[in-house]
Order: sequence, then C-alpha cells, then structure tokens
Amino acid sequence: MCVAAAGFGLGAAPAAAFELFGLKLFEDASAVDPDAVIADPQPYRVVVTVNADSTLESVVRNASALVADAGEPASGAAGLLAKARGDYRRIVAALYNEGYYGGTVSIRVGGQEAAKLAPDVNLPDPVDVALVVDPGPLFRFNSVNIVNQAMSTTDPWDQVPLPVSQGFGTGEIARSSVILKAETLALEAWRQQGYPKAEIATRDVVADHKSNSVDVTITVQPGPKAGFGDVTVTGTERMDPEFVRRQTGLVVGEDYDPDTLVRAQKRLDRLEVFRAARLEADDAVGADGLLPYSLMVQELPGARFGFGATFASIDGLGLEGYHLWRNLFGQAERLRLDARVASIGFPIDTAKFDYMFGGTFTKPGVFTPDTDLVAAISAERTVYPTYTETSAGGKLGLSHFFSDQITVSGGAQFERNRFDDSFGTRDFATVGLYSDGIFDFRNDKVDATRGFYVQGTLEPFYEARYGNAAARATLEARTYFGFGENDPYVLAGRLKAGVLLGPSLAEIPPDRLFFAGGGGSVRGYGFKSIGVDNGAGKVTGGRYLLEGSLEARAKVTENIGVVGFVDGGYVAADVFPGLADLRIGAGAGVRYYTGLGPLRLDVAVPLNKKAGDPDYAIYVGIGQAF
Repeated sequence: MCVAAAGFGLGAAPAAAFELFGLKLFEDASAVDPDAVIADPQPYRVVVTVNADSTLESVVRNASALVADAGEPASGAAGLLAKARGDYRRIVAALYNEGYYGGTVSIRVGGQEAAKLAPDVNLPDPVDVALVVDPGPLFRFNSVNIVNQAMSTTDPWDQVPLPVSQGFGTGEIARSSVILKAETLALEAWRQQGYPKAEIATRDVVADHKSNSVDVTITVQPGPKAGFGDVTVTGTERMDPEFVRRQTGLVVGEDYDPDTLVRAQKRLDRLEVFRAARLEADDAVGADGLLPYSLMVQELPGARFGFGATFASIDGLGLEGYHLWRNLFGQAERLRLDARVASIGFPIDTAKFDYMFGGTFTKPGVFTPDTDLVAAISAERTVYPTYTETSAGGKLGLSHFFSDQITVSGGAQFERNRFDDSFGTRDFATVGLYSDGIFDFRNDKVDATRGFYVQGTLEPFYEARYGNAAARATLEARTYFGFGENDPYVLAGRLKAGVLLGPSLAEIPPDRLFFAGGGGSVRGYGFKSIGVDNGAGKVTGGRYLLEGSLEARAKVTENIGVVGFVDGGYVAADVFPGLADLRIGAGAGVRYYTGLGPLRLDVAVPLNKKAGDPDYAIYVGIGQAF
C-alpha cells in the first residue's frame, strides 16, 4: 500500500492565519464578522410567481436578492426594502437578457408595493413578500447595424468573430447580452488591427412594442492607429527597472497589438518576483503616433521556504524541504536549494535511507525576454525495488517559451554514478546533451477536461567508463474529452513510448534504461518494479517502453467525483514484447474538488500479478493522475 502526504510553502513574511483546503488554521476564534451582526433583524417569507415556463422562472429566481437571502433576516425594514428595490432593477435586466422588453415586475411587501413604502415602515414579523413577474412577449432583432465596422483581415491572429455569428442578426432573440457582445467584438476587431483607443461613440436601441422587435445601431469611433511607446516602470525596490521594462518585450514603434500586451503580462508573471504588476496605457496616442505605457509593480519578499512529508507502508517516511531566494542580483535570478531524506522505516536503519540534495539557478531574460538560463547540480542516494543508485550530476541549458502552450529546452548534462543491481556493482560516467519540447493545449493543467498535451525528449550521451555512445528518446501524449454542460464527464487517455539505442544492457546506466510501475505509470505495481527478467529471476531495465492509460471521470456533486481507470505497460530488452508481456493494473478512485485542484485518492490492483508485486496500492495526491 502507498500513501502520500502534502507539503507547504511559506514566504519570508510573518503570518497570522492561513487557509488549507477550506480549513482556516491559526485563526483568532474571538474575531467577529461585522457583516454577520444584524441590529434589527426583519425575517420574511418570499413567494415567486412568474407567468412563463420554468426556465424563465429560474432566471428570475437567480436574479433576485430576496430569493437568494431568504434564509437570513434582512437588516430591519429599511434593509428589506433596499433589497426589494434593487430586485426591480436586477429582474428587469435579467428579462432584457432573455429578450423580454415589455415585462412587468411587482414586489409587494406585506401586501403593498415595495417602491411605495417608506424605509421606516412597521412590518409584521415575519412579513410576506410576493414577487410577481409577467415577462410579456419575446422580442427579436429587426434591424442591426454597426457603423464604422473594422475591415476583415487575412491575418489569422488578428481575426475576430463577426457579431452576426454570435446572435447579432435579424430574426435572432434580442438579448441585451448579445448587444454588449457585439460591441465588444466590434472594438476588439479594431484593436487587433492596431487601434488601441477604439470606443463606442453611440448605441441606439429601440424596442417596438407593436411588432415585438428591436432595432440596434452601434457606432464605433476607431481613433488613430498607433504603435507602442516607451514603458515607464514604477514601484521597483531591488529590481532593475530597465530589466523589468525589457522583460515586457514591448518594442517602441512596433504596431499596437493586444495579444502582445497579454504576452508581456505573462512574461512579468513568469518572473515570480512581483506580488502585482500592471501595465496601463496613457490616456491618448501621442502626436508621434505612439502610445506610452506605465508599468506599476509591487515586489515579493526575497526569500521563500517550504517543507513536506510523505509516507508509504512499503517505503516508509520521507521528509523534504526547500529554500528559494528570489531576485539575487536585481534581474529576477532565482536560486532554489532542495533536500530530501526518505525511506525512513521502523526500526531505524540508516543504510536503507534515501538522500538527495541539489540546487537550481535560473536567470530569466537571457538573449530574449522569453529565454531562461538554467543551471542545476544534485547528489542523491536512492534505493529502488530493482537497483540502488548513488550519483552526482549537473546540467546547464536554456529554456525558451514560444507561447503559453509551447516550450522547448536543451543543453548539456553530466553524471557520475554507482549502481548496485542484478549485474553487480558498477560505476558510470556520462556526458551528453538533452532536449525537451512541450506542447500543452489543455484547458487546465491540474484538472483538464478538454485539449491535449504532448512532450518529447531526446538525450544523446557518451558513457566514458565503457566507452559507449547511446541515445534515449521518449514521446508522451495525453488527450481529454469532456461531455455535458461544464464537462461533468471526462474521458482521458495517455500514451507513452520510449526507445534507447546503444550497447548491451550491462553497459548502460540503469537510470537511463526504462522501467514502469507506480502512480504516474502503471498503477497497482511498485514504482519502477516492471522491467525485464534477466532469466535468473532478477529484474533489469529495458530498451523499449510502451505505456497507456484510460480513465473515465464523473462528477457526482459539485465537489465530489468518481473515477475508473485501466493502466497497461510493456518493458522490453532487445525486441518489442508480445501481448503476454503486458502488465495491467485497474482500479477506481474518488476526487474532492478544491480551489487548488482535485484531491485524489486511487486504489489499484495488479491484474496479472507476479511474485513480489503488491496485492493493491493506494495513491493520494493533488491534481488528476494525468
């Protein structure tokens, strides 16, 4: 059985209380919420009558504050009447949004219309409230017109949907939200073509109650075409303002594009040194045709630390921690130190402990605002089911962010290792290159319901002790299909393949060979326990890997979900295995959805169990399995 616990990260500032999974810790129990105190409570009972179908009644109920707060007394008669008077406006707006422009709304408090009652009126305790709505006829668009609509463009990145494609057309239901959407699209079309100050000059909406139709004319004032002006940075303390300005990627004179601004904001967020960073345009385009910007920032504390713990009945206790220094030299440099001690069993046996210590230095903005320099070193001793590793190594490389979805990295790496496995005790020294590409088009990285993810790696290397060259490559793809409103049902699939070209298995470092099994691989089997039988009952790694997972997820309630899954995996030595070599695990799980992502509990069993495999395994974590 495997069970994992959670970790915490803390900033270098004092804290009074914090919230974890909805539980407030270290909170002052004597604190009182002033909004919860009502000096003169006025209870009421509300009855809603809508002269229409149940769908429109739901719209009215959702718009009403009286209905939403019916379980709690109002703050006196004045508070009750304030809610009622606000409901006139809210319900009329909701009717407009459904295309009803001739409706009537009556809210009677104690038998009298709320709009006519004085705030200090004496009311029964409790008082009856009757909310009666007659929506009237449904209105449709008759004439729709956008004056000064932007010309169409052949640039796919600048194309904006036409308002008519969003319901803004003759004969469509005249929803007020559709009119607002049409205005937004009309402005966005101009801005995508370089007009940052486009605005709605006039909006004429005329409802004809004889024909139950609406005529709409929207006039757009595009303003001047502009380029990006200079960026003025304020609020920096330890950060270099010139570096911050450069990291926006905004080039003076470059044509204005709102997508460029979005990328600039994400570059600033990626630096991880600002509590807040906001780009704000000047009021007007300058005489030179440029639009200057102000960038206001607020820096985070310079240090952060965190700790965590894990426990598994077969692996023992694990303790880990890190310390992160931010903005070392004024240009968002980061240094993170990590340490871990694991496999702490009882009785204590230090010979079976796992150890790891390492550091990672990141320098953003190398060569381009989207390129980071990454240097890392680490040393570890780890006892796996199939081998024991004692190693030290490092890497130096670059990561480049082409977009939010596409990232590539590459560089050089080295390792010095000693392994104890079925081949005996062996030393290795490897140097090589690494490259990695990620295409992440999921709608959510923690709980995806749509989209796909693809990652590919290639690592050519040279092993000096045996004088061998080799190369290792992997490709993993995941895809997600959501069904129903808000995707309560999701079918997720994962496929991973790997190949290693090189000398015999006895002359390849085991950490470069392929193994399968564990929570991120084939559930129900031990971590890295699936490999190749060497003929003497010992398991080694293989040259070839093929894994797959299929998972069906369903939300039972807003916060609870259930999952069923099947995982399978192959590992082969020199030829691809047959179907009889497939290892399969299956199981079920539950999910508790939080703001941090779903809490995961999975129980899996191996379907073709072999000697040494567990009877079952339990996995706990944050986020979906993949």
